[in-house]
Amino acid sequence: MTPRNLRIVVVNAIVHAGNEDDDAVRAQVERARVLRIGLLEAGYDIIASLPADMYLPERIAQLQPDMIIVDAESDARDVLEHIVIATRDERRPIVMFTESDDNASMEAAVAAGVSAYIVAGLQSERIKPVLNVALARFRREQKLLDELSDTRSKLAERKVIERAKGLLMERQRFTEEQAYQKLRSMAMSKNLKLSEVAQRILDVEDLLG
Repeated sequence: MTPRNLRIVVVNAIVHAGNEDDDAVRAQVERARVLRIGLLEAGYDIIASLPADMYLPERIAQLQPDMIIVDAESDARDVLEHIVIATRDERRPIVMFTESDDNASMEAAVAAGVSAYIVAGLQSERIKPVLNVALARFRREQKLLDELSDTRSKLAERKVIERAKGLLMERQRFTEEQAYQKLRSMAMSKNLKLSEVAQRILDVEDLLG
């Protein structure tokens, strides 16, 4: 998927009715306008603009966007809490544009899974390169996480196989090589992975006590 084909959800701070004359609110509205223009000019597909409320996780789950962009003028702790819930089961690249350079806020954002934290950088011409970098960083991090998960999975499978081999050596008086060949033969005959056969043997042992 190329960056220009990204399906993007924009998350904005909630603007309460009746506060339109407030300077901060007007600034927030203008930021949202600049962000939308920048995204559209760069050719991105904005599938929704959502408020940072309690329904955000459900809406993101329904929309299944490729990227989430957060426009938060100041402290975004509430926004981050909702996004953490929304991306808990399926990680997505998250870009945050903010006016807050507070270190605590930045650390909280990174901990929540934000791929790019951009302070005072919401100019339309900067949006495309920022999103490209965020996507590249997210993909690299995801690859590392997948590799780590795969390593842990293989280690766990190896431990199961070793336990099953030990059980066969104890029960059947097999040598280590005989136990391994027995597991391999059973796996081939049942068209299962070696670790799956090993786990079945351990499960039977647990049931029989």
